Amino acid sequence: MQEIKRVTGDRAKLTIFYDPFNARIRIDKYAGNLEEVTSLIEQAASDGSIHKVIIKARGEHLQFFLEKGFELEAVIKGFFNGGDLFFMSRFKTMARKNSSYWEKAEKIYSDVRLLKQETANPLYKFKIHKAGPEDAERLASLYEKIFEVYPVPLQKTEYVRSSMASGTVFLYIEKDKEIISAASAEIDTVQGNAELTDCATLPSYRGSGLMKQLLSGLEEELSQQQIYCVYTIARSLSFGMNAAFKQLGYRYGGRLVNNCYIYDKIEDMNVWWKDLSQDD
Repeated sequence: MQEIKRVTGDRAKLTIFYDPFNARIRIDKYAGNLEEVTSLIEQAASDGSIHKVIIKARGEHLQFFLEKGFELEAVIKGFFNGGDLFFMSRFKTMARKNSSYWEKAEKIYSDVRLLKQETANPLYKFKIHKAGPEDAERLASLYEKIFEVYPVPLQKTEYVRSSMASGTVFLYIEKDKEIISAASAEIDTVQGNAELTDCATLPSYRGSGLMKQLLSGLEEELSQQQIYCVYTIARSLSFGMNAAFKQLGYRYGGRLVNNCYIYDKIEDMNVWWKDLSQDD
């Protein structure tokens, strides 16, 4: 069961995302004495079931965490209300550190980075809909068809509804009342950023540009809310998803090794980011 805990020491405090399904913890926020921050992280990661520790570190603390044995995996520019985010990780097991699909992911990225930026121009032109609670069941049905496993239980209607209630925006495209493609934006109004995620298209409609159309729609929604730092964490083994973000002008920020269980196995995830305030 995923859980967010706030841990307080004498001179430091943390917000920790416990994720037993993916055998990891992620430090989303930290403040105070950095030595005590590190000590609190070590205590949280002492359970043998934790195989990866991730910190969302600020730039001024990069050298400190490097000296504490963390590795830099990826960067998102502008994440902290204009300040940059550095994903720092420590692997607790050799199996978690060694990627089984690194060469394949490298080949996919080498092909993707040659692509030119282009506007969304789908083969099929469908209306984009903004989802409401009444659409949660159909969205969950789409995700159940696409993902055998997923980092969060998107296949459950109530989870989709609760995500909407917390501010996540879902856009979708339908045909004959069936949702054929969908994506969402998880908005952090405090830090001023949004993650584009939950991207799924039925196999028979892939390659037709629907996802780029949805992502462009989410960008418009976020710009209207004055959220300018947008990013995604995409499967490194998906040429289509990485190509979509590259062609929409996103910058590659790095790769998170053996980050989470998605689709049908644990996978490396590519980080992409974009500054909408600079978008033409």
